[in-house]
Amino acid sequence: MNYLLLIYQNEAERLKAEADTTKKIHEEYVAYTQSIIQSGNFKAGDGLQPTTTATTVRVRDGKTITTDGPFAETREQLAGYYLVEARDLDAALGMAARIPGAKFGSIEVRPVRVYND
Repeated sequence: MNYLLLIYQNEAERLKAEADTTKKIHEEYVAYTQSIIQSGNFKAGDGLQPTTTATTVRVRDGKTITTDGPFAETREQLAGYYLVEARDLDAALGMAARIPGAKFGSIEVRPVRVYND
């Protein structure tokens, strides 16, 4: 089964981090990514640009409305994701717990819905 591991963290804190801290975290992400690639669990994954680059789209009464920024203001913002294949939820939770951002943010684990045509 595929799971989406959504990485949330405080963007303001990330942007204020010292260069050596940022470099260390980046190295941890590289190592983590390599480990799930080698295990065969990796499907896709990327970090995201800051929320200042986001645009939210809504359609109301047939009219498209765009707003600068993310959908909602929260303490933690979506910073990236991994799409992984795992045998079950427990395995996906184990992968999520090893994501470096889990130490200072949160990881939302969601099964990917399978549509049967």
